[in-house]
Amino acid sequence: MSEPRVGVRVGSRTLSLSNLTKVLYPRDGFTKGDVIDYYRRVAPQIVPHLRGRPLTLQRYPNGIDEESFFEKHAPKGTPDWVERFDASSSEGGKSVTYIICNDEPTLVFVANLAALILHVWTSRIGSIDDPDFVFFDLDPGEQCTVKTLARVAVALRATLREIGLESLVKTSGGMGLHVVVPLQAGYGYAAIKVFAEAIAHQLSAVCGPDVTLERTIKKRDERAVYLDYVQVGRGKTYVAPYSLRARDGAPVSTPLDWSEVEAFARKRTEVLPEAAFVAYRMRTVFKRIERDGDLWGARLWHPQRLEGAVARARTSFAAPA
Repeated sequence: MSEPRVGVRVGSRTLSLSNLTKVLYPRDGFTKGDVIDYYRRVAPQIVPHLRGRPLTLQRYPNGIDEESFFEKHAPKGTPDWVERFDASSSEGGKSVTYIICNDEPTLVFVANLAALILHVWTSRIGSIDDPDFVFFDLDPGEQCTVKTLARVAVALRATLREIGLESLVKTSGGMGLHVVVPLQAGYGYAAIKVFAEAIAHQLSAVCGPDVTLERTIKKRDERAVYLDYVQVGRGKTYVAPYSLRARDGAPVSTPLDWSEVEAFARKRTEVLPEAAFVAYRMRTVFKRIERDGDLWGARLWHPQRLEGAVARARTSFAAPA
């Protein structure tokens, strides 16, 4: 028999929460109530990264060991005060009514749906066809060490710096790293995709066997880092900073200082990323926030223009083989 619903006040809105004692992380004992508490506490940091972006929920109603599903369309019963946005994820595709998470009450509402993982577009509804950052997903193979992963990330930063661009980095919340270049307005998805591909080929040339661009998993070297540059386009999503992941320990997609990545690159022991990233979890992230603030926040998020970088890339990058 399920527990009765609990009404709570969030901001100026009343929300009906249910099944708060439902265990979602069985080996840790974390409940849906713990997940809701986490998202309420981290709202000041995560909401700015969600605001204005179409949101896709990855829901785990029976916990991380059981079936999950993606939900793009605002579910039945979504309160009237939750902002929505109608968009097709591809040109001429079927329109979807997305939730737009602009505030803490909306965040609590989706957490109550057991939406552990929050995926957002790389553009906002005011300029839906113009992403506001370039996104690189560094996905390590099964036998790739954190040292190799971090070395590739540092090389990516250097490649971008060579053409005048600064980047930010975070954990994916799984085994990988996400690197982004904040952008000023006015660049469409097609232009960003061409730019990201050029950077990927240059990084592959610089890093050699440490990097693979091979799309087919079985053909990749398991010791290498797969650089995914094709996750650029209308409707493509990435895991938001401070989103939980559905893994033991309740890991968090955590913004990092580049000095942390450099330290991983200097490691002498052969440690896999999952073991190295144990510090970036639901129970520990607030100590980092208290100490450092949001390392992807407005203070450090500097939108840049691409024209100069593209011009420098044409003269300094090797043509792809």
